Formats: sequence, C-alpha cells, structure tokens
Amino acid sequence: MLDAILWDADLIRRYDQPGPRYTSYPTAVQFHGEVGTFDLLHALRDSRKAQRPLSLYVHVPFCANICYYCGCNKVITKDRGRALPYLESLEREIELISRHLDRRQPVEQLHLGGGTPTFLSHDELRRLMEYLRQHFTLKDDDSGDYGIEIDPREADWATMGLLRELGFNRVSLGVQDLDPDVQRAINRLQSLEQTRAIVEAARTLQFRSLSIDLIYGLPRQTPESFARTVAEVIALQPDRLSLFNYAHLPERFLPQRRINPDELPDPANKLAMLQGSIEQLTAAGYRYIGMDHFALPDDELAISQEDGSLQRNFQGYTTHGHCDLIGLGVSAISQIGDLYCQNSSDLGNYQQSLQNTQLATLRGLQCNADDRIRRAVIQQLICQFSLAFSDIEERFNLDFRGYFAALWPQLERCAQDGLIELDSQHIEVLPAGRLLVRSVCMLFDRYLEQQNLQRFSRVI
Repeated sequence: MLDAILWDADLIRRYDQPGPRYTSYPTAVQFHGEVGTFDLLHALRDSRKAQRPLSLYVHVPFCANICYYCGCNKVITKDRGRALPYLESLEREIELISRHLDRRQPVEQLHLGGGTPTFLSHDELRRLMEYLRQHFTLKDDDSGDYGIEIDPREADWATMGLLRELGFNRVSLGVQDLDPDVQRAINRLQSLEQTRAIVEAARTLQFRSLSIDLIYGLPRQTPESFARTVAEVIALQPDRLSLFNYAHLPERFLPQRRINPDELPDPANKLAMLQGSIEQLTAAGYRYIGMDHFALPDDELAISQEDGSLQRNFQGYTTHGHCDLIGLGVSAISQIGDLYCQNSSDLGNYQQSLQNTQLATLRGLQCNADDRIRRAVIQQLICQFSLAFSDIEERFNLDFRGYFAALWPQLERCAQDGLIELDSQHIEVLPAGRLLVRSVCMLFDRYLEQQNLQRFSRVI
C-alpha cells in the first residue's frame, strides 16, 4: 500500500474524462418518477423482516452564507426561524418511517449533513437527537459511527461540547482553502485560527475521528498557494482528508456563475496541485483510500481497505455498507436492499408533503439482476482496486469473461496502457491507474451511453 499511487502524466491525459463518482450504481441520474412511497414502505418492511442494521442520514439544508463553488442542495438564509418548521417536518418523517421498522434494528451509523447542520440552535439540535432516539435504537455506549459536518465559522467550543454530549463522535470540517485571496473569490472567509480552534475542541472532547475537506481547482489558486494550505492542514493532523476536484458547472449550479472563469487555474496547474498534494500527504504518512480520500494508517477506512471490508455508498467510503441507509430531509436518498429512493429536492414540496402526513418520496430506482452484478464489480474495484472474477461468478452464478465479453477489448486496451493488470482470473488496478479508477468503473456502467458525460465532474 505504500506505493498506492504512481503519478503518470501521460496516462492521466489519456484517461482523465468526466464520469460518475459511483456513490451508487446505478447512479442517481437513472432515478425516475415511477418509484414512490409504496416502494419505500415495501422495502422498509423487508428491512424489518431481515432485521438489518441501519444507517441514518439527516439533511439540514440551511446556510447563513453562500459559497460560490457549492453544488449541494441548500437554502441560503439568515432567518434562523426557518429551522423550526423544517425540524417539525423532519419529526413527522422520522415518525412515519420508524413505524415500518423494528426497534431491534440498531443504528450503527448516523450522519448529519447539509447545508450547515449547526444552523440549528442548540435547543433544536437537542430536540432532533431526542426525537431520533425516541423512534430509532441509537447506541449509547459511543460504539456507533455518529458524525456531523461542521462549518468552523458556525461553531465554537460550546457547540462541540453539545455535539459530543448528544453522542456525536466524528466531525467533518469544510475548509476548502486557507488562502485569503481564494476565500474572497469563493465568498468563504475562514481563518486558520477558526479551523484550529474547532480541531482542538474535537481533540480535547475526544471525538473519535476528524476529517477535513479541501478543494483544488478553485479561482485564484496556484500550486504554491495550495501547497501552503495542504501543509497547514497536515499540521492539524486530521484522521481523514478529502481532496476534491472543483467542477465548474455554472449551467447546473447557479452560485458558480459568480465565479470569474478567467480566475480558474488552467489544467496544467490543477494537475500540479493534485500531484504536489499527493506527494505532501504521502510524505506525511497518509494512505490513498481512493476517489479523493486519504486516511492515516490507523484509521478505520485504511484498516477496512486492508482487510477487504471497505464499501461505498451515498455517504462516500464507509465501513457500514451492510446497513440499510435511511435518508431523512429534503433531497435525502435512501438505499434499502435493492431500492434507491429520493425525497423531493424542493423544500416547499418536501414540507407540504409531510404536513399532509405523506412521505416526500419523489423518485428512485429498483435494481435489476444486471444492476446488482455491475454494482458488485464497481464496488470491488473502487474500494479494493482489485477484482477476482471467481467472487462474482460464485455470487451470481455466471461466467465473468462470457458475461462481459463485449468489454474485453477495452479492458485489454487499459492493460496495454498500464492502467490495470488483466488476466483470465482477475483485474488489478495498478498504482499508476488508481487515480483513474473511475475510468475503469465506467467500462462496466451500461447506462453511460445514454448520458451526457459533461454533467459529471472530471476524474482528475
């Protein structure tokens, strides 16, 4: 694992292309309106019968300030009064969903995302967690994997103390870049001192894991300035670090129209930022997990990748992929067995549905047999960088080479280019190909031919 990445500029030029991030397969682009509340309730019943453990995701969409780069589902408002009606809708949803589950199904994982979850007041956060505990079986011994996304500008020691008291043991901090000039260009002024204060609070209060998010490719960034940001973040010693590629898609994300495209770094400088960051992180002892994610060797993600249990879902890399994922809140996505379903992304529609005591399920997808096979292949490649054909053959009772015969010439081309090692028994993503693993996964995606790839971010 020490040579997890080998930088090959020529290979990157040939295989860097837009493509899905595969937090699911099929991806959310394939969701359709023929999946609704009835399908969700049926899947919940199956989950209850199977007594599968649960992972809860709660989406809090509110932010007090807009970050120009952001592509998340959010509502920008300084009116804190908007939180209470939303909280009441969440409570109705929690109650409706929990009726169809069993209290013997433990919540192994909980995550509050956004938006900015700490937009909620301390009393509102207490109320939400109390309501979740009333309707689901949350763990009280700190053994659960309970995380929350934090904007360091919206939190302090008192907030961190409250979150620890409420049972959270993981925090993810949005930083993106520490250079003031870049911060002005993206409308996110956040000092190193603000970030360090939250990191110190998390350490003192014994949060189990601390993750920091960075973005390369933002306006006014240079390889030199971003290297300084990465060095400052490494000095904070987060357990995990995400290094995201900024995708400038102003036609899809309206806030990005406020970014001056002339200030974006050119492709050569973006590559230099990524290469330099990888070198810095590797020298500091971080391991490349995959898909922009790095972790220290003693982190659970690194350990689970070593033992082959790492998985991936809508919350990214996880050790809880065996859980049924219940999404709560506007735009939230659930994955229950072979069903994907998503709530309305419109806040008004979401709240109106729940005021009428109806779930806000708007669209989704039921996986078919082919989806399940390809999902298993993509999951294995993206989490382990290797695939033994026998695993798929035994699990799905098929001949791998025969089933994917049409792909074989493309796989052989990838092998000739040094992206993968290929023989009659397995695929191994080579160190030079690991940054490009999405490109390998895309070969197994039967829906891509129907899609406009420009809607996705580039691999690098």
